Amino acid sequence: MTKPKTEVWITGIGLVSSLGEGVDAHVELLSAASTQPVTDAERFTPYPVHPCVPLEFAKQIPKRSDQNQMETWQRLGTYTAGLALEDAGLAKNRELLDRTNLVVAAGIGERDSKVDQKVLETMDENADADVFAKQVLPSALKPTLFLAQLSNLLAGNISIIHNVTGSSRTFMGEEMAGLSAVENAVRRIQAGQGELFLVGGAFNAERADVMLPFELGRMLWGEAWQPVWKRRKDERGGMVLGSAGAFLVLEAREHAEARGAKPYAGVAGVVSDRSKRAPGDGADTMRRLFDELGGVEDVSKTEGPLPVMSGACGVTPVLDEELAFLDTVAKTGRSPATRAYGSLFGHTVEAHFPLGVALAALALKQGSLPVPFDDTGAEAPLEDGPVREVLVTGMGHWRGEGLALVTAVN
Repeated sequence: MTKPKTEVWITGIGLVSSLGEGVDAHVELLSAASTQPVTDAERFTPYPVHPCVPLEFAKQIPKRSDQNQMETWQRLGTYTAGLALEDAGLAKNRELLDRTNLVVAAGIGERDSKVDQKVLETMDENADADVFAKQVLPSALKPTLFLAQLSNLLAGNISIIHNVTGSSRTFMGEEMAGLSAVENAVRRIQAGQGELFLVGGAFNAERADVMLPFELGRMLWGEAWQPVWKRRKDERGGMVLGSAGAFLVLEAREHAEARGAKPYAGVAGVVSDRSKRAPGDGADTMRRLFDELGGVEDVSKTEGPLPVMSGACGVTPVLDEELAFLDTVAKTGRSPATRAYGSLFGHTVEAHFPLGVALAALALKQGSLPVPFDDTGAEAPLEDGPVREVLVTGMGHWRGEGLALVTAVN
């Protein structure tokens, strides 16, 4: 006889974005009759960006020395992880922190652009490799001893500063890193391989070095800000990047109940794959994953409205593939009420899928979806009753597809 899967609850949320800091600030804004995005169109002209709100990092990273050895993406992640631990009632509880497993989604880490520039200037002036090796690097680099900080340093700093000392895993690789991190934690809880997980990621969009490779791939939106679906008018669309940190405390239901923790929502399942992205591949993969998710929960076999937190990035033809998938969902009798949260938060890459799951959980806790984020018709109002389930979609701007079903807890 097959052992039933352990139920997964979301018992803590940490959020930092261009809209604010913490759960309460985001709930207030997302519950408003309308919420306007916060963008900066000047710093990286012609590319708009969603900048992070100012933060007092010392509230979660007390030592100045610890702050100084991190670049911004690490500070964002470490800070947000602390918010999630506080929200779940885990902060400073050494007994629980010793058993908290950590799963982090991270990019390659920030380059030190000033050091890069100094190296180029020095080599141009001297054309001498010894100058590069003996003078510039030892005097300019931070203790990480690398021109781009290693991805697993984020997990290391979270472990050290917040005393999270269970197992630790880092996933690297743009949107799929965030998707895989959440999927890994959920499946390990469901399989009885752990009871308590801190999972999430962070992304600092306010960097020329991160914008350069995206634009070399013709992925950035270089016009005045538009919501995600309106970028389809351009032949290639484009991403408007956003700075954010998003961390979740995922917990086995029995474990949460034993310590009196109250859930935001449950996670019924997470599924993912990686297609070759030939025309139609993305939509076909998402359809198959939707059917697979229907085997976990009757999401594909029920009729009525289906709230969707869409991780749509703004790049075409990825936007068209996601809309094709959502049209298929509509034909099953489910009526998608979609919200492309990248319109408000920007595209947050590694943090994007954890952010979507967090927003879905907040919607379930409130019992309502935010109002549509644009007026193209791609985002319909949700009129029938309280929200009981939310489908979270993740289609990477280049590769990777996935879905999560977040459900209300009775």
